[in-house]
Amino acid sequence: MVESKGKPNQKLPLQGAGGPRIIISGGGTGGHIFPAIAIANALKAIDPATEILFVGAAGRMEMEKVPAAGYKIIGLEIQGIQRKSIWKNIMFPVKLMLSVRRSVDIIKDFKPDAVVGVGGYASGPLLYAASVRKIPYLIQEQNSYAGITNKWLGKHAKKICVAFDGMEKFFPADRIIKTGNPIRKDSVNIAGKQMQALELFKLSAFKKTILVTGGSLGAGTLNKSIMAGLDKLIAADVQVIWQTGKFYYKGIIEKLGESINPNIKVLEFLNRMDLAYAAADVIISRAGAGTIAELYMVKKPVILVPSPNVAEDHQAKNALALVQEHAAVFIPDRDAEEKLVDKAIELLNDKDLQKKLSTNIAKMAMPNADEVIAKEVFKISRWS
Repeated sequence: MVESKGKPNQKLPLQGAGGPRIIISGGGTGGHIFPAIAIANALKAIDPATEILFVGAAGRMEMEKVPAAGYKIIGLEIQGIQRKSIWKNIMFPVKLMLSVRRSVDIIKDFKPDAVVGVGGYASGPLLYAASVRKIPYLIQEQNSYAGITNKWLGKHAKKICVAFDGMEKFFPADRIIKTGNPIRKDSVNIAGKQMQALELFKLSAFKKTILVTGGSLGAGTLNKSIMAGLDKLIAADVQVIWQTGKFYYKGIIEKLGESINPNIKVLEFLNRMDLAYAAADVIISRAGAGTIAELYMVKKPVILVPSPNVAEDHQAKNALALVQEHAAVFIPDRDAEEKLVDKAIELLNDKDLQKKLSTNIAKMAMPNADEVIAKEVFKISRWS
């Protein structure tokens, strides 16, 4: 039995026999974890006998989310490189070396037929260990700009599954397959749910609605921008579903006090993302790859405000990939506080632009990414 919380040096016994054995590595954020779980579910749907083990980073959110989804996971004592603090990186080489050694032990014990890397701290050591042990592996690159680790590991990957065009500048062209990013399908199943959504959020069917979402942790810039433009939104009689994230919720509620306008629905977290999407006329969001994959399926006009606090500025590159297809409005993080609310109100009143954005973003959808990736995993596996 693999521990779901720590014990990185615990010996991992062999699981039951009979089906392909697959390790899925990575995590750190929902943008990595939810696609990984979607791939695991697709593997099991194709072949229920498949044995799946997740490898993540100890202390990160995958150590809770993966067991909750019904899968075993073991954590590596690994961290990322801290770009803002040299001192925090002192232990990085030691942790990396120990994580590689632990990854080799996991592979020896579990004997996988293939390994999948979805990005995140644990993905690098595990895929490197797979290459050392001659285990075929697949990389699921979610962003339009590949990071240093994935570019290096891509040289020996059997397949690289991508979500954007032009990825041959990072990976061997003959091993790239465009699959899109796996999504939480229950989150984008919005057909026929508008009235249910309006009822849940206590919204009027006769007013326009903006959804603001910065993910489960929230986005400081989006919150500041909505706060700065709140009077304009109220004056325009616009409804707002404002998902603040857990780090910001309490402070925002304290600032707003008890006199929150009934049009403004302030929420820490959205348990029913499908209903939030269904209620929205316009969506304001960050530009993480997983979020963008969901927005393709939702087919609503969207304003993207990429986070600047990510490696290689990949969110901005993700957003620009949509802008090039006239599928989204882009506002730089530095301009959001001044311009975001004005742009959102302008878009709400421009039906032609809304239709254009909705039509073009829908063309980019790849709804069966999880199944396509799962089939590629089986193709490269030693089981096949």
